[in-house]
Amino acid sequence: MLVHDTTATGRSQAEVDQIRQSLRSRYDELTAEYEQAVAQSQVLRLVEIGDTAGDDQADSGTKTAERDTAQSLLRSILDRRAQFEHALTRLHEGTYGFCEGCSAPIPVERLEIFPSATSCVSCKQNRERRAA
Repeated sequence: MLVHDTTATGRSQAEVDQIRQSLRSRYDELTAEYEQAVAQSQVLRLVEIGDTAGDDQADSGTKTAERDTAQSLLRSILDRRAQFEHALTRLHEGTYGFCEGCSAPIPVERLEIFPSATSCVSCKQNRERRAA
């Protein structure tokens, strides 16, 4: 399937360009958010290194929890950014908007809410049921 083949995807070139711009914009936002979170994490680490005198167990625990939260945030942003990067790759390949599981079209409403979706509602529900 080629993206430019409007009979295969049902999308005009203008629609593909709009989707690409939207995905790219969100990817860039996540990149900026990641860079900001990295900078904040580095500041937190510097403060933690320089401010350990007189720490009791509660202070150490709080610092550990803050560090874990910051690392979790960084991983989360990277995961979301990777999803948008994958969506851009799929758009380029002409497979964006089709389920990776069953190849059925993903409803437009789902893609509007979750633009990096790679599965239709049915396949997503089946996967979640198996995981539970």
